[in-house]
Amino acid sequence: MSGPSHASDTPITDHQQLAGVMAKGEKPRDAWRIGTEHEKFGFRLDDLRPPSFDGERGIEALLTGLTRFGWQPQQEAGRTIALSRDSASVSLEPAGQLELSGAPLATIHDTCREVGTHLREVREVADELQLGFLGMGFQPKWRRDEMPWMPKGRYQIMRNYMPKVGALGLDMMARTCTVQVNLDYASEADMVEKFRVSLALQPIATALFADSPFTEGQPNGYLSYRSHIWTDTDPDRTGMLDFVFEDGFGYERYVDYLLDVPMYFSYREGRYIDASGKSFRDFLAGRLDVLPGALPTLRDWNDHMTTAFPEVRLKSFLEMRGADGGPWNRLCALPAFWVGLLYDQTALDAAWDLVKDFSMEERHALRDGVPRHALKLPFRGGSVRELAREALKISAHGLARRACLNAKGADETRFLDPLLEIVESGQTPAERKLELFNGEWYGSVDPVFCEFAY
Repeated sequence: MSGPSHASDTPITDHQQLAGVMAKGEKPRDAWRIGTEHEKFGFRLDDLRPPSFDGERGIEALLTGLTRFGWQPQQEAGRTIALSRDSASVSLEPAGQLELSGAPLATIHDTCREVGTHLREVREVADELQLGFLGMGFQPKWRRDEMPWMPKGRYQIMRNYMPKVGALGLDMMARTCTVQVNLDYASEADMVEKFRVSLALQPIATALFADSPFTEGQPNGYLSYRSHIWTDTDPDRTGMLDFVFEDGFGYERYVDYLLDVPMYFSYREGRYIDASGKSFRDFLAGRLDVLPGALPTLRDWNDHMTTAFPEVRLKSFLEMRGADGGPWNRLCALPAFWVGLLYDQTALDAAWDLVKDFSMEERHALRDGVPRHALKLPFRGGSVRELAREALKISAHGLARRACLNAKGADETRFLDPLLEIVESGQTPAERKLELFNGEWYGSVDPVFCEFAY
């Protein structure tokens, strides 16, 4: 959930411009890059509570502290709400979850260096403020009403709208964290194959990264409660997008989908105009009652594209959105998993062979069953664990063929090691934490803030 886009203020006069945003993302293979984003929960070391925005130990103080590393502050209404450096940014989710949106990088080695640098910088400033940070999919301890809210205009609009369309949207905003990777495509046909493969396999990533088993200090019955939350957030803008698998799918069909997603806002002259629930089609016709006669700009369209939340999202690149947040090594493992599958043609074709005969019902059964059962979910006489093992094998071969070596001559396959350990043990990160909760933690989640902090 980034801030307003920096896209053009050119008015949209032609439907073709909408699909053109996606077509402009097409790049030759040698220009494909990897953009990794991750969110994490801040907490005060003395009482484990999430820091507020204001105050000597608040989130704004943390952002200000990070400017010593060359980050430039971004302001809204006179408050520092984000940072930018080169082509990376640090931003805030609604309850102050700290997000790194990484630069477009060439290799997973680069990605892991970027993540490591960021976490070191955050740690230096956080130590001074007596704050810590935790990577998990869902806030393990605090109630929704105990979470702070950040002073960002778009979040206030979403906060008011969410309860009208789903029971768990406010939890999605205030109490979840994810890691995702953004990847390129060469052509419309390449985008379609990648979209289909990644959508069908997104539940596999959810299972491997499942790390949200606690709500308000107790087991919640799920392994990825974060993933479950998306099933009751807003049906108009979430889910598995069955139309992606239909003949003829391409940019135009995705535009039609986005035009059916109700709006949240339009960003005009430095402020957010509440357009929640309204139609972008009406906006295109100059009939938006909150902006009478105004036509949308490409900036409006780019902003609108960020308000759809399917399992895989198309903008001018593809976003993999299925994974819970986690520790440093899994922040490198997620881009490795998807790059191995999607950036090598042999691997992409093998992955398509793996999923092409999944029925719509099977895809939905995977999506709906994985949050509770993860790798143990039955599938076609076996389980998701076997499917995950096969996907990891294809990904590892893809990374090996890419042959992107670091200074020591190692390729990118080693970044899959945390996932291979999970699939071989059959124990997800969530199940490991539940084992600790029921054992040496004596029924308390508090130790998670110490043992699993960055």
